[in-house]
Amino acid sequence: MGAIQRDGYTFDVEYSVSHQNGAVHVYQDGKFIQELPFQFSGEKPNEDEIEQLVDRFFEMGTGL
Repeated sequence: MGAIQRDGYTFDVEYSVSHQNGAVHVYQDGKFIQELPFQFSGEKPNEDEIEQLVDRFFEMGTGL
């Protein structure tokens, strides 16, 4: 799972299988903006759920 590029933002996904949690780090022009934490089960996060986190970032007006 690589970084997501959308509307001038980079969303970098990091996660820990042993802790079953992770975060999407949001960058704009290389500058850290925000961390979006999440939890998951299994061997890796669901990519659709990560996309939903990114969508919510924009829906909440943070990415505008």
